[in-house]
Amino acid sequence: MLKVTNLRKVYGSGETATEAIADVSFEVDKGEFVCIVGPSGAGKTTLLKNISGLMAPTSGDVELAGEPVVGPPERMALVFQDYSRSLYPWMKVSENVAFPLRRKKMGKQERKELVEHAVESVGLTDATDKYPWQLSGGMQQRVAIARGLAYQPEVLLMDEPFASVDAQTRADLEDLVLSIRHEYGVTVLFVTHDIDESVYMGDRVVILTPRPSRVQEVLEVDLPRPRDQVATKEMPEFAHLRAHVYRAIKGGRDAEEAPVAERVA
Repeated sequence: MLKVTNLRKVYGSGETATEAIADVSFEVDKGEFVCIVGPSGAGKTTLLKNISGLMAPTSGDVELAGEPVVGPPERMALVFQDYSRSLYPWMKVSENVAFPLRRKKMGKQERKELVEHAVESVGLTDATDKYPWQLSGGMQQRVAIARGLAYQPEVLLMDEPFASVDAQTRADLEDLVLSIRHEYGVTVLFVTHDIDESVYMGDRVVILTPRPSRVQEVLEVDLPRPRDQVATKEMPEFAHLRAHVYRAIKGGRDAEEAPVAERVA
């Protein structure tokens, strides 16, 4: 469904050039849930912007179902971390969710049904006539997720969507996204800095090196579904996978921070 090949991104030129992404390649199969993790500053958001067509890579290719991505494709939706900036405060919940559908040719009734279904899927049926500023942070992020779902994407990209909410809300939103993924059958590429979250949600975890980013490892997460916040995280297999990801990230970061002589040795 999604193929990233030798993606590289450099900001600026000459002596002031900064290489954010050195060489990243991986694939995401149809219906798969893939998480991307890496140390802070590894360029995860930059990578997602390149994959979504919001930013042009310096070199390399991104393909969606075999077609090159050269701009934001209609078959893809993106949910940002900062929900407060992605929602329009002067629009009601239903209007925010319906807004991207203006790009699609459809009747009012079809649009209304898509919005209602998406809002119901995220548990906000009673809030359709409220404005974002009347909702909690977790509820605002649910609106942002509903907007992505109403668009009926084949691939849903999520950029650290739960980073700004409390722990309990985060757990609730994690389970919400997993249930939505099952209901809609959508392919998900999920960027997170939370190791537990990546193992809990993903079918596979793409582990990045420190900047400039490369793929250090792609880890299979062979945990049974459906997953549960308590039962899954109490499994020895979960603890093993979590420790594996942590060691990989810490090892890469330590190698990056080590003195040059030590790294050469």
